[in-house]
This record gives sequence, C-alpha cells and structure tokens, in this order.
Amino acid sequence: MLSRRYLPSMPSLLALEAVDRTGSASAAAAELNLTQGAISRQLQVLEGQLGLSLIIRDKQRLRLTAAAQDYCREIRRALQALSQASLTLRANPNGGTLNLAILPAFGMHWLAPRLARFAAQHPEVTVNLSTRLRPFDFANSHFDAAIHYGRQDWPGVDYLPLMAEELLAVAAPDLLKAPLSAANEILSYPLLQLESRTGDWGRWLAHHGHPNQRPPAMLFDQFATMAQGAIHGLGVALLPVFLIERELAEHRLVPAFGPPIPSLGSYYLVWPKDAASRAPLTSFRNWITAERDA
Repeated sequence: MLSRRYLPSMPSLLALEAVDRTGSASAAAAELNLTQGAISRQLQVLEGQLGLSLIIRDKQRLRLTAAAQDYCREIRRALQALSQASLTLRANPNGGTLNLAILPAFGMHWLAPRLARFAAQHPEVTVNLSTRLRPFDFANSHFDAAIHYGRQDWPGVDYLPLMAEELLAVAAPDLLKAPLSAANEILSYPLLQLESRTGDWGRWLAHHGHPNQRPPAMLFDQFATMAQGAIHGLGVALLPVFLIERELAEHRLVPAFGPPIPSLGSYYLVWPKDAASRAPLTSFRNWITAERDA
C-alpha cells in the first residue's frame, strides 16, 4: 500500500506543474484561475510535505530546481494517466475498457474482421486499438495487452499463441509473366522486404537450396505499403499469406516460385505477468482463443 505521506495534494501538484510548464507564477495563476499568492502558498505547502526546496526564488521570479524539474516530468505523466482514466470511465461508465496495442497488418486483416463478434458477445467492454510496431514497457504505457510477432522474447509478459505465419514470394502479373523456373532467378528482379526482417530473402533462398546469400532489397516499414508496391510492379515481395489472400484470388498478385515458407516467428497476444486480473482482458483472451481454434 502506498504511504499517504508521499502523496501531496492535487492543488499543490497542479500549481507546480503549471509553473514548470508556463514559466511563471503569474501565468500559472491565470491558467488555474488563482492568484499569484495562492500559487505561492501551494508551492510552500508542497515543499513542506516533501521536506525539501523545489523553488528558487529570484526577486519576483520563481524557478524550479533541477530535481523539481525532473519531479515535474513524473507529475505530468501521472496527471495524464489520471486524465486518460477519467476519459475512459466517461466513455464506458457501466463496463470496462481494454486498451490493445496491435500490429497494423494483423490488426487490419485478421483481428478487425472478427472484432464485431467480440462486441456482440461483450457489449460491456470498449476496445481501444493503437498501433505499436515493437515491444514496449507495459509499466510505462496505458496498454492492457498487445499483439506481438516474433518469438517468446518479450520480457515480463504472458503469451497466448494466436497464429503461425507463412511467407509467399509474389509479384504483379505485369512484372512476372510466368512463375520462375528456379529460385535464384529471383535475383534478376527488384526485391522488396520489411525493414524489421532484412534476413527473409536470404532465408527464402536457403529454403530453396541457395544458402549464404543476402540480396539487397527496397525497405518498407509496414506490410501494407510493401504489398501496394508489389501490386504496382515495384518488385517481388515476401508477404504473409493471410495478408494477400484477396490479392491472390483477384490475380493482382501471383506467386513467383514455390509454396509458402514458414516464418521465423508467430503471432501472440501478450499481457504483463504482474498485472492484476481484469474482466475485460479475461473476456478478450477467452474470445480470441475461441476465434483462433474455430
């Protein structure tokens, strides 16, 4: 349990944060609809509660000490978290909220088409989605869970496996009139690859009997833009099969050579190990497990 001894009053924290941000007691007073004297009193109260000086009083100016400036950065994060919690409560006063970090391609092509079923089964839960491309520290974020691609290498989380991934070499039919007769013929075409997976073409060539190669390729930060590049004839791309099922069916992309190969990673739902159990996350885990197994 947190000691209330180290929990200063909200008016004092707001006064300190406003002085730090606006640069003066008068500006802070105007923003908070207080007098300058009230701002000064709140700062004195805070210094008394913490037992140390936070303010350098230089004639009529107030300046924060270096330690107080660091303290203010932490206060600002805490105030933002409180504000977000209040907005979340107002948006769904009778239920719960699940803040989920997603990967763009998986979110758009696998998760989004299924979310309506979750909403129908759990109308009491509001799901908020935000894109994150790489692992992050749950302790310093507002997320309850995340979609992760790779291996089980995200520290401090629990994993629910969702889906393995297979990659297929594809190109626009105008670029590739017919499938290649040998895998290494791919080297005569411009290649496209994801910047976070620069070894994929080397693995693809090794899978087809041509090891120890790392061909150059145009880099993309997301599969969606790389797929569009391939569709418009920019080059041959290695893309997850689940992402391009429609494009293959509509003949906007065609296989270049061979069947799909397995990716090095898989997709997981992850959440912090030490987090308290929350009903929205439990409902979502149970639902997505059923979707995975359907």
